[in-house]
Formats: sequence, structure tokens, C-alpha cells
Amino acid sequence: MCANVSEIKRIKCTFAAHYRFKMKLTYQKFRIVAIIILLLLLALLQSGNLFVRFLVKPELQAIEKKYDVTIQYNAILLKGLSNVQIKGLTLTPKDADRLLKVQSFVAHLDFNELLKRKIRINSMEADKVEFSLTKEGSDSNFDLLYRLYPALSEAEETIASTTDYAAKIGRAYDMLSLLPDFQLSVKNLFVSYQKNDRLYSITIPELLLDKDRFNIVIQNEEGNTQNEWICRGTLQEDKQKLSLRLFTEDPSQKIALPFIRQRWDATALFDTLALELTIHDLQPDVKTLTGKGGIKGLVLYQESISPDSIYLDRGFINYRVHVGPNFAEVDSSATTVYFNKLKLSPYLRIEKNKDWHIRAALDKKDFPADDLFSSIPKGFFYNIEGLKAEGTLNYHFLLDVDMTRVENLRFESSLQSHNFRILQYGRTDLRKMNSSFLHTIYEKGKPVRTFRLGSENPDFRPYRSISRYLPMAIMHAEDAGFMHHRGFIPDAFRRSLVQDLLERRFARGGSTLSMQLVKNVFLSRNKTIVRKLEEIMIVWLIETCRLTSKERMFEVYMNVIEWGPNVYGVTEAARYYFGKTPSQLTLGECVFLSYIIADPKRARRHFYGNGTDVKPAFHIFYRDAVKRMLQRGWISPAEAAAGNPHVAIIPWR
Repeated sequence: MCANVSEIKRIKCTFAAHYRFKMKLTYQKFRIVAIIILLLLLALLQSGNLFVRFLVKPELQAIEKKYDVTIQYNAILLKGLSNVQIKGLTLTPKDADRLLKVQSFVAHLDFNELLKRKIRINSMEADKVEFSLTKEGSDSNFDLLYRLYPALSEAEETIASTTDYAAKIGRAYDMLSLLPDFQLSVKNLFVSYQKNDRLYSITIPELLLDKDRFNIVIQNEEGNTQNEWICRGTLQEDKQKLSLRLFTEDPSQKIALPFIRQRWDATALFDTLALELTIHDLQPDVKTLTGKGGIKGLVLYQESISPDSIYLDRGFINYRVHVGPNFAEVDSSATTVYFNKLKLSPYLRIEKNKDWHIRAALDKKDFPADDLFSSIPKGFFYNIEGLKAEGTLNYHFLLDVDMTRVENLRFESSLQSHNFRILQYGRTDLRKMNSSFLHTIYEKGKPVRTFRLGSENPDFRPYRSISRYLPMAIMHAEDAGFMHHRGFIPDAFRRSLVQDLLERRFARGGSTLSMQLVKNVFLSRNKTIVRKLEEIMIVWLIETCRLTSKERMFEVYMNVIEWGPNVYGVTEAARYYFGKTPSQLTLGECVFLSYIIADPKRARRHFYGNGTDVKPAFHIFYRDAVKRMLQRGWISPAEAAAGNPHVAIIPWR
């Protein structure tokens, strides 16, 4: 029994010793394998060429082949187990200027994917990036950007190249899928765009994309000033929703939109801009855009719009826009524009078939009159800035123009008042024509002459001291209904607009005598969009409130308007052309003076030689004028028969 026990112990001891030996051997092998693996990893870390040869270089070559570009770099380094740094990277499209240059970027790769010989980026950092866009004629170096999104089918390509606006919006939004789904941080990004001989550029010190969020710091130079602003927001692809906010952290600075000055010689500044945009597919082939936007502290300047800077404290909009294959439509039932104190719901539809068809409408009923005048941006209407009023207003506007049938154009515009009264005038007292006042003549925006409109001026002539034929002739040529209308003739404006559109130029004006008078007395000669709007507003105020009588308005008109080079007022005109006083003018001479109002500086071209006789074109105008004046009962048959179109001006002096 004892022998058996001893044998068992011996066997156990032997087995234990063998097991300890085997474990020691296995541990030594593991150490050897671990050391070998570590040595291989160290060798790999020390040899960027292996990494480039087997992983990075094939990826770069595939990009070069797919997009027909050349990619060059100075060095590719492996940092740690899964971080790759590329130095001196450039990307140049075939037969084009360099598009991209990056001094250094580091990609943080997925280690597990690396073991499978695949590259998956978890995050990326770049520094000193130059993104240079160039376009010369129809050739550009950024065409490949359109090829980054999977190629469209032939049918889709045909749609996108024609007028399918809905498809273009969808494609533009799909392009956002190109944004990386990993975190991207870029320092010192320089973006430039050169088109022909114009160069635009901005500097972005910091750009951060983190999944659906972005934060961009932008530096922009305008003249001798530089400002820095931030663009921050989110992009949710699944909901097709974009929201962003532009602002500056320095309250003393405004954001200056880049490229505006160089492209349109304009300035656009603001404190804050916010926008939300969501795309919906509510109908087949139609994209519906909804959202809201707001702007604070807006400053605009462009010489052809206004001679002064325009300031808007706050503006806000809620919108719904439908975009189809050939149209874009602002839905007035779901669109509201908040403009200081005004709240508007405009309608607009722009459609393109054979030609453009535009429809616009706006109705604003029973709103406080002072809401209108207190909402006018500062710098917009110089003369009525600060005007206060009471009462209520109703405004109606309609424009419908089909460019294939311009003659059928519809135009309606009316501003009606109820219990309207001016409580306080603005910069200018609009009653100033009721008494003597100084008037300055402008040529090309510069003052050239100043004289007084009143009895103190020996050349001033009261209405009753001017030939009775002159007001008749002027009304025939310019505004037959002056004594009866309220400052506007919508149908005359409609006819003028039709002619302008048919001839594709400003061929005919729709101004009444009231509008011409206001332009001369209250406004500079700078022809701008804002000046025309201010002209209309001042005319409405004068006519609606009857601030000046019709006779006095006509009296001032005849004493102030231009009748030739440096010839202003009826006294100078009668003396310059005929060596007479205004009361001595004949019917034919008065008709001639009305004939040249449209282009007074070239009046002498209507005469032969040195002014011995008028050309035949005037005879046609004269016969029509006398006929109309007779039909209206302004002159008698005897006066018509006695009239003579063969007027002659005095010889050249």
C-alpha cells in the first residue's frame, strides 16, 4: 500500500516538473514572438515607404485616375500606429492651374481597418491650405468638383443642364453629402477666385466640421479695414435642414460681405445674419423650401441704387417657396416679411417657358400710416426722413408680364388713405413751394446754379404773366390730365413699361408733371432707383394732402425746368430762342417749347442751319398738338387757324 502511494507521489512530482518546464518554454516563445512583432512595428514606423507603397499610394493613384488630376507631395510620415501626416500636398487638374495646396495635414486612421489594408479616417487636421479657383472664359480648374458626386444618368444630366430648377436644388443639396462624416479641423485656409482679370479672396483662420455641426472663422479685407466674423450652424442631411448664423464677436465691427465691392462696386455690412432652410418633397417634381431668416444692423451702398448709404435696423422673414421644373413661387399664405414696423405677405411667381413670365402682388389693408414712414430705412428717403403722420393706409400692387405677350402687361398700384394727416415734416418742409425759395440746379450730380423762385427774382414770372398757350402745350406734350389727377396715371406708367420692355431699354418715361416738378425741386439729378421711389412718395404726399395748389405747381414748373444748355425757366427760354418775354410767345412758339422739354440740351437740332427755320418733324407734332388742344376746348377754331408752325429762333450767338 505504501509502495503504491510513493509511486503516485513520484508520478505527480514528475508531471509537475514537466508542466513547469513546458510553461517556461511557452512563455519564452511568447516573449520571442512579442519581440519580433514589436521589432516589425518599429521597422514599419521607421519606414514610411512601406506604408506608402501598400496603403496610401494606391489610394492616391486611384484618385488621380478617377478625376484626371495630378497629386504630388513632399513626404508621408506614419505617426504612432494609425496617424498619417502628409507634407507639401498639391492637387492640379489636367491642363489647368493648381487647385489645392496643403502644407501639412494629419489623418487619424481606424487601426482595425488598417489591419485589413483599408483606410478609414476618424478625424483630420490641416494647416496652411490654399484653395485657388480660376476661370477664364468657359474654362475653369474646378470642374472636377462637379464630378465628386456620383455621375447623373443621361436623363438627369439633360434636366440639370436645362431649366429644371427643382432638380438643380436637389442636386445642390445632395452635394452636401460630400462633406466628410468625420471631424475636420483646418487652420489658416486661404480661398481665392480669379475670373478673367478679377481676383476675390478671403482668409479662414479656423474651420471646424464635426458631424452635423460647423464653425468657421473668416477674415475679410475691405479697403484698408480688416474684420473677422464667425459662421456657425448645423446641417442635418436626414432632415434636409440647414441652419446658420453669421456674427462678429466684436460689437464695434460689422460683417462686410466679400466680393461685393469688387464685383458690383457696392458695400453690404451687417451685425448679424441668421438663416434656417429645410427642403421638402411634398409634390412630385417640386421642391418646397421653408424656413426663416433675419438680419440686424444692415448697411447698403451702391451708387446706382442710392447716393446715400441705406440703414435697416432689423428685418425678418418666414418663408415658403415652391420650386418646380420651370418656376419658382413665393407662397404668400405662408410668407411674412417683417420690415421694422411693417408686416407684409408678398406673392411672386417667376416662370420660364419660351420666355419669362413674372407675376407679383401685394395687398396691405388698414394699417397705421405712421408704420410706413417710421419703417423707411434711414438714408432711403432723405427729404421725408423723420416724417410723422396719423390715419390709416391701404396699398394694392399687381404686376403680370408675359414676355411673349408684353402688350398684355397688367400693372396696378394704388395707395389709399383715410383720415391721413402729416403731424411732423422730415428733413424738408414739403410746403416750401407755397412761398419764395432758393433752388439749386444740378448737372451730373453737381450743383451749377442757384436762383430764387419768387418775386425777388426779376426773371420769375407768375402764372398769369405767361402766355396762356404754354401751359396748354405743355399739358398736351407731357400730362393732359395734370389739373385733375392726383399725381399719378397708372395706365401711362403701364404703357411706358410696355414700350421699355419691347425695346429692351428705357425708351419712354411715365412721369406726370407733378413727378417732374418734384424731381426738379426736391431731388438731385442722380438717377437712382431710390430717388425714383422718393419722387413717387413726395408726389403722393403733396397731392394727397393738397400741400400746394395745381396752379402754383404749374407756375413753379415753368419757372424751374430746363429748356436748353444752361437755360432754366420760361423767361430765359423765351429770351434765348425768340428774344421775347414769356407773355409775348405765340401758339407756335409755345408748342415748340413743349416739344423740346424731353431733350432740352439738343433743342437746336430741330432747326436748319443757324436757326432760320424749324425742321419738318416739328410740323407733324404741331398739327397734332393744335388738333388736340382744339378738341379739348382749350383754344378756339380761330386761334387754331391762325397758328403757325414755322417758328424761327434767333441766330447763333
